[in-house]
Amino acid sequence: MLAVRESIRSWRFYDHFRTDADSPVRTAQIGTFSPVLHHDGSNLAAALQTIFELRSDEELARTIDDAFPGSSLYIESTAGGFSICLKQHGLLRPLSAKELSDGTLRYLLLTAALLTPRPPELLVLNEPETSLHPDLLPALARLIRAAARNTQIIVVSHAPVLIENILAESGCAHLHLIKSFGETTLESATLFNTPKWAWPAR
Repeated sequence: MLAVRESIRSWRFYDHFRTDADSPVRTAQIGTFSPVLHHDGSNLAAALQTIFELRSDEELARTIDDAFPGSSLYIESTAGGFSICLKQHGLLRPLSAKELSDGTLRYLLLTAALLTPRPPELLVLNEPETSLHPDLLPALARLIRAAARNTQIIVVSHAPVLIENILAESGCAHLHLIKSFGETTLESATLFNTPKWAWPAR
């Protein structure tokens, strides 16, 4: 029972990230070791810095360049606080978290969740495409596919482009929900024909 409890406690659910002007994500945060992104993303800068320090594969830098070609990310430390700085092609100075668009900030949050140095047994993303520019969806799909090699990921999405790109070369299961007369059901499912759940070995 202890093993089951600890396994369930490691599950992570990311349903909504605040990116409004008053969001804690847009302010400097305490610089502390953060291998796991908080459910609200409030430790984003610390989580990104931890990824920089613990991962030697430079996957974070590649992920940023994949989504924002020619851009680079670094964390500035001032008086014990961590702040996000994003250098983008064509701009004379880096942008702080306060200046980033909702979509860019949300992409950084998803990046921190998916590149975590401490992968959970289960990670659930609910509508990760929210506020993202359509051009970012293929890069997000590649990030999700890469993270799925280390953890079980469930993605709930209404974005066909994201779904198609996740399914490409991934071999993952795809369940399509349909709504009829106020009832949500699985496509092609009947009382005697329910989907076969194929759980991975890990």
